Amino acid sequence: MPTALTLNPAALAALTEEPLDWRFKSVPSELWGLSPAEAARRRPNLFTGGFVGPMVVLDAEALDHNLRTMADFCAAHGVRLAPHGKTTMAPQLFARQAGHGAWAVTAATAGQLRVYRAFGVSRILLANQLVDPAALRWLAAELTGDPGFEFSCWADSVRAVELMTEALAALTDAERPVDVLVELGADPGRTGARDDATALAVAEAVRDSPVLRLAGVAGYEGALAHDAGEQAQERVTGYVRRMREFTVALADSGFFADAGQVIVTAGGSAYFDRVTAELTTSWPEGLPVVPVLRSGCYLTHDDGFYRGVSPLGEHPRISEVPPLRPALRAWAQVTSRPTAELALLTLGKRDASFDEGLPEPQLFRRSGTTTPLAGHAVTALNDQHAFVALPPDSPLQVGDWVGLGLSHPCTVFDKWSLIPVVSGETVVDFVRTFF
Repeated sequence: MPTALTLNPAALAALTEEPLDWRFKSVPSELWGLSPAEAARRRPNLFTGGFVGPMVVLDAEALDHNLRTMADFCAAHGVRLAPHGKTTMAPQLFARQAGHGAWAVTAATAGQLRVYRAFGVSRILLANQLVDPAALRWLAAELTGDPGFEFSCWADSVRAVELMTEALAALTDAERPVDVLVELGADPGRTGARDDATALAVAEAVRDSPVLRLAGVAGYEGALAHDAGEQAQERVTGYVRRMREFTVALADSGFFADAGQVIVTAGGSAYFDRVTAELTTSWPEGLPVVPVLRSGCYLTHDDGFYRGVSPLGEHPRISEVPPLRPALRAWAQVTSRPTAELALLTLGKRDASFDEGLPEPQLFRRSGTTTPLAGHAVTALNDQHAFVALPPDSPLQVGDWVGLGLSHPCTVFDKWSLIPVVSGETVVDFVRTFF
């Protein structure tokens, strides 16, 4: 039975004691000098407690719902979850994911690896090749210094395997091999071997390396499709089926004869239903496959791209668990209404995502009352301004607060080093990010 994912409790606890100050935008000056834990115990109100806009907040109830929902889905289907930590880069949220059964945390870069290890993340998948000698030296030291640390990375070329082998073989204190997964790709995807012959050559090179160990097969289907149509879903299914067939071919050739487990992993946040269906079926008896999803955006979901394509979005393709809920919201004030058709908000590219859809005006607040807002649309973002097209009967006035749904959480969290967690309008916690 694989060991549970753990983090360092002392490192996590230290985050709740770091004094608040001017470095954290939107935080009230009245709370400066307090620790996040002390500030949260005061239960400040988001609108009357001195917070300054714009603000991005996390909804406590939606976070709890999404954590439970994904945990229930994975448990019901026999698949493990290694959420992609690059979405949030928030160790406090990693810990909550671990508390709901996450098996590992996925990283994309060596810099992210170092953040994870600073908080004691015990099992990491690096969804990338690691060929930088300096990063490999650091990794080897981490593996040597912590026998409980488990790590795997990808390789999609013989050249990458050669570079890894050269860097690690030159170390005199590298005591453990580095686990490597062969990455399969597909056109018009991102990285990954495009054909089975190349992938087989990579597997052979890893097997023959004195400092590497073949640990499984990896892939990423999210770059192959961008909508929820049947053609897109079938493309994903065919790709993941190829991953499964290639893994079986490697096993039939004896590549995993002595393996205690064979990791087979794919799955972003858009098609994890199709990935799960393929990775949990038709494995040969006795092949110790560990099927792993790497979904990251499920935690906050969104009000844009993932709302439209997720199997637990606005048009759910999964019925045994409830749909996910958007847990991210931005609040900004109307700073100008220069014409009857236009309002400007105090929110821009420095504050919110815009790469997979613009923010969506959903609410407005005035004099303590929050009201749904329909028929308004953000048409453009400058660095610090949002342009809002107004309907003829728009109620917005200068000074009103506007609540906006956000698309693509991966490019929201990086703009905020400290994010309040709210229950209604009450701040109940703070989450620290490290980008």
